[in-house]
Amino acid sequence: MKVLPVVSGGMDSVTMLHELVYRGYEVDEVISYDYGQRHVKELEYVAWNVQHLRLQHKIIDISFMAQLLDQSALTGDTEVPEGHYEQDNMSLTVVPNRNMILAAIAIGRAVNNDCDAIALGVHSGDHAIYPDCRPEFVSALRTCALIANYKPIDVLAPYLDKDKGKIIETGLQIGVDYSHTWTCYKGLDKACGVCGSCQERLEGFAQNNIADPLEYDSRELLAK
Repeated sequence: MKVLPVVSGGMDSVTMLHELVYRGYEVDEVISYDYGQRHVKELEYVAWNVQHLRLQHKIIDISFMAQLLDQSALTGDTEVPEGHYEQDNMSLTVVPNRNMILAAIAIGRAVNNDCDAIALGVHSGDHAIYPDCRPEFVSALRTCALIANYKPIDVLAPYLDKDKGKIIETGLQIGVDYSHTWTCYKGLDKACGVCGSCQERLEGFAQNNIADPLEYDSRELLAK
């Protein structure tokens, strides 16, 4: 099966990319997006992994989205909230319709490249906050992707029922270097360690009894 992975640079989609290659899927190209996110530096981490795996990398510039969807903390001026994903304030990090937009572009590219499927790194930890990461969304997206073009495209979401800890466990087993992944929403020089995304990442490593190799801003951590 020829697959087009959508990879952000975060640990979920990077692990997915490595696992697809490890399991023998045909992967020629990886697609990523600059959608005006404040943590756009994550794309540097995609680039490292793509080069490491000797694949092609297509970065789609849709940064204009930040002008249209500027109420999100990820694309506007709202401060990135701190706390766990399940806290109500984390809804500020929702970018409206983001995964629908990104997936639609990926499906078109998959048809163009004669792929059989796209792959998304959505996981169970996203369900509480992000409607476009939930099983019902992925199911509906798959239905659309199979009928929207002359060539049906499947939608793979291998981590839909896995939490961050299980994803890290998988990655460690196949040799993913997590120092080359970026999770923090703040997009600073170092990961903050206090936003919901950082906290979930740190919890995942704690579940596996291993230290996160990523460098964190100790001042942010000490302030909490």
